[in-house]
Amino acid sequence: MSVAIVKYNAGNIRSVVNALRRLGVDPLLTDDPAELRKASHVVFPGQGEARGAMEYLCQRGLDNVIRSLLQPVLGICVGQQLLCRHSEEGDVDCLGIFEADVVRFRPTCHEDKVPCMGWNALYDTRSELMQGLERQYVYFVHSYYVPLCKDTIATTDYIQPYSAALHKDNFFATQFHPEKSGNAGEQILKNFLAL
Repeated sequence: MSVAIVKYNAGNIRSVVNALRRLGVDPLLTDDPAELRKASHVVFPGQGEARGAMEYLCQRGLDNVIRSLLQPVLGICVGQQLLCRHSEEGDVDCLGIFEADVVRFRPTCHEDKVPCMGWNALYDTRSELMQGLERQYVYFVHSYYVPLCKDTIATTDYIQPYSAALHKDNFFATQFHPEKSGNAGEQILKNFLAL
């Protein structure tokens, strides 16, 4: 097994590297198209801002590389959002793998804080990525989200129900951070590596 992590100007990559190493995988952090294409699995993590991230990907041709990947791909947090069609964050077109748009949380009362930060439960889970994770708690930190759509494979609630995870073809994605989600997050990474 060879796991590549997409190297681009998004934070939080080190914690993903460390989480995979705890599972006995030594991932390659790279922006080399050939290395990304030959890996058995590709992880597309990130924290940051959608417009800046997309500009970086497009300048280096990584947008087309990611779209062309045929092996299992896992987007995490901003990685999930960038795999969608469009993001309100910076009003930017994204990679278009998932036919969904990313929107900002709109508080409905004083208690609704943005960003959403903390542990929320997963429900309505399906697909091999989410096996064994119904009602498990995972860690979120984000101001933008993907509404429920045909590619939703896990739901969570903050202000309203939304997509905690997505799946289409060989592309999987989580809005939450598996690498920061304890045993449940470790199970998701194991499930992904078993694909």
